[in-house]
Amino acid sequence: MTTPLISLKNIRQRYAKRTVLSIDSLEIIQGQITGLAGPNGSGKTTLLRLLAFLEQPVEGTITFLGKPTSIKPNHIHRQVTLLVQEPYLLKRSVFANVAYGLKVRGKNDIPAKVFRALEIVGLDPEAFSKRLWYELSGGEAQRVALAARLVLKPKLLLLDEPTASLDIQSAELVKQAALCAREEYGAALVIVSHDKSWLTSVSDHIITMENGSIVSTD
Repeated sequence: MTTPLISLKNIRQRYAKRTVLSIDSLEIIQGQITGLAGPNGSGKTTLLRLLAFLEQPVEGTITFLGKPTSIKPNHIHRQVTLLVQEPYLLKRSVFANVAYGLKVRGKNDIPAKVFRALEIVGLDPEAFSKRLWYELSGGEAQRVALAARLVLKPKLLLLDEPTASLDIQSAELVKQAALCAREEYGAALVIVSHDKSWLTSVSDHIITMENGSIVSTD
């Protein structure tokens, strides 16, 4: 049996003594797409932050490929990335934003990799690579932020309402580009979205959450 990419056991997360997440068991399988549904405040974003190793639960264990983890372990943190609804870009050019992660990792062939990532998200590399962060529309900025993650070929791509504030065309391009992460290098995806038709069409299974707990898995 394949070892789960991430496994959660007996997880409890509390803020100011209030329990916001209570999950007895959850596995994220390599190469699969998991949809996360549920109303606002149901714990979806908190779960994503735990999966991204941005927070540590107050109770329970999280393993990565079968090994226990702690908050922000460098060798794991570089293999898991989170894209949120409002993109954060460095105050630099598009090329510099997408290339940043490659440079800090000492990768080679950076221009070719950056251009390919921009192509995947539907941005013409020649037209966009020299543009500055403030010259981008909201949809373009979100696609640059996604390209900066795809270029690193993470094992797990976490998406928190990535299309909620985008126009229809930009939203569709983000959706298509995210799926390339699995098609091109076998990444697992966990997608939080209120777009139920999208989740149904792309997910291997959908987890529904309420009040910080998993209430169904389809």
